[in-house]
Amino acid sequence: MNIHEYQAKELLKRYGVSVLEGHVAWTPEEAEAAASKLPGPVYVVKSQIHAGGRGAGRFADDPNGKGGVRLARSAAEVKAAAEAMIGHTLVTKQTGPAGRAVRRVYVEAGCDIARELYLSLLVDRLSGRITVIASTEGGMEIEEVAASHPEKILRVGIDPASGISGFHGRRLAAGLGLSGKQASAFGKFVTAMYEAFVALDCAVVEINPLVVTGAGEVVALDAKVSFDDNALFRHPELEKLRDEAEEDPKELEAAKYALNYVALDGNIGCMVNGAGLAMATMDIIKLYGMAPANFLDVGGGATKERVTAAFKIILSDPNVEGILVNIFGGIMRCDVIADGVVSAAREVQLSVPLVVRLEGTNVDLGKQILARSNLPIIAADNLADAAAKIVQAVREAA
Repeated sequence: MNIHEYQAKELLKRYGVSVLEGHVAWTPEEAEAAASKLPGPVYVVKSQIHAGGRGAGRFADDPNGKGGVRLARSAAEVKAAAEAMIGHTLVTKQTGPAGRAVRRVYVEAGCDIARELYLSLLVDRLSGRITVIASTEGGMEIEEVAASHPEKILRVGIDPASGISGFHGRRLAAGLGLSGKQASAFGKFVTAMYEAFVALDCAVVEINPLVVTGAGEVVALDAKVSFDDNALFRHPELEKLRDEAEEDPKELEAAKYALNYVALDGNIGCMVNGAGLAMATMDIIKLYGMAPANFLDVGGGATKERVTAAFKIILSDPNVEGILVNIFGGIMRCDVIADGVVSAAREVQLSVPLVVRLEGTNVDLGKQILARSNLPIIAADNLADAAAKIVQAVREAA
């Protein structure tokens, strides 16, 4: 689960992470009032959407204008900036061409920036440790830095048994060229950030840029926080921070049925049981010349109702030109999948090609259910056969 910048900063501040003073505003008038509470003389007005690259982005109705992060030198300029953002669609590298509607802005005090750094914490799946990633190239996307200047990226893994210690901060500070007061401030910052990461069950905490001010202070100029969805049951207070307007409606609907669904930009809808099999299915669709429209894992304990819901969610995507159902029945029985597929296909009046590959528990019964349905369902013998058939069917339909 992702949250907005202002929400992330409010949370991190509770754990001692240094942030600038700021206020969220839903209207231009609220933005103007927020500016009056800040010291000035410079203010920063930031569009609040769940996407990076806001400063370099452009608004759909003003593609040649300013981006989603703007400087202002008076309360009146803050109001004007908010008027240009709220209610308008911001397009960035991460939003895609459709962009995201800006519903609120964050008005923050200006800052005397001496240096811009990069700092993030994430879970390294290879080592099983929370890992700190830092770079002197603040303000840039870390992927670009990794590609062009990999030597400028520092990585420090933290042993979960002992937790973070002073030497972690000192090692990173030295690598970033910080010393004296700056190194001490950085060490406190990293420690506070780690404590917040652990306490809140985060998946990623990213500060880009992390700035060193002219006075030698270390401050988070931006903040992105993502939580581990599997741990949200421990944090009901965090659930309240969810902004459903920023999430894909199909993904929200899938969550109601405990379905693992992620929308993609392809044209072949996928329904699979098991994350590994789902990844393999998406890969083989690409191998045969088309692209998956989604990742959808119905899980091992899916019911007929959940399968029907999954089918409807796939078909609610207007980009879907065909559907591939790939089920290996273990805990999940093939007849349950077949019942769900038939029920959903009848209910939504299926209008795109459908290929179904079943194998495993009750596979013969599942195939009988599909055959007796009198629906135009194409049976497949294996994964490669299924991919070839759905690609061919979609091309013929087009």
